[in-house]
Amino acid sequence: MRSKGVHFSIAGHSAWAPGLVTPQDWAHWAQAPFTIAGREEPGVKQMPPMLRRRAGFLGKMALEVAYHCLDGRSDVPTVFCSRHGEMDRAVALLTDLAQGDALSPTAFGMAVHNATAGLLTIARADRANHIALAAGTATIEHAVIDACGLLADGAPMVLLVACDSPLPEVFASFEDCREQPFAWAWLMVPAGADAGVDAISLEWQGADAESPHAAPRAAAQDGAALAVDTAASAAPGGLEILRFQLSGAASMERVAERRRWRWSRDV
Repeated sequence: MRSKGVHFSIAGHSAWAPGLVTPQDWAHWAQAPFTIAGREEPGVKQMPPMLRRRAGFLGKMALEVAYHCLDGRSDVPTVFCSRHGEMDRAVALLTDLAQGDALSPTAFGMAVHNATAGLLTIARADRANHIALAAGTATIEHAVIDACGLLADGAPMVLLVACDSPLPEVFASFEDCREQPFAWAWLMVPAGADAGVDAISLEWQGADAESPHAAPRAAAQDGAALAVDTAASAAPGGLEILRFQLSGAASMERVAERRRWRWSRDV
């Protein structure tokens, strides 16, 4: 199948996870990744307390990086993406339903996939377009394609926010990767808009099947290869892609949702 692709530049970025707060923390992690764990929450100090209290652990991580990356900008279209979303809230609601208990309207409202994006727009009185999506193991790639579509339609920049957290215990047997808490954001601009920013290409073509034996690889700028594990013990795609961006690797390939995705830096 013929490869297709999109091109964009990253004009700004931010990341947050328990124990990984500063750019230096993330730079060290990118060179020597380890399993991220914990339930420490970011402060999200820019958001009014009445709204901040409505956000859960996942939402607060996403809001923290969104605020930091926007840095006061307004009217920026936003694409929020998460493979699993607010699963803790969803499981709690389903448990209440099964037990015949009344459901919390606030919990229900915050369990939907676009709830965090809605909180951000309300808090900032921002009427810019926002999208929330989930696309399985290729969630990040599809979010990037959506963001590039907005850029192609004339948006000068788009904020991409990616986040996920470990699944509730009831779903532990279904995990296909080592789920970890994280959130990161990219301020994306059209490719070539600024020669001083990170320029990225994403291409894809059909793949026969998901296969842990066909491990994708990331090539570092010095030519050395960094293997990206696809077994159940591997990190989620969102963290593998973040590592590619932070590590300075020249390229990375991964197979997800019956497609082979190739990330590369434009030189």
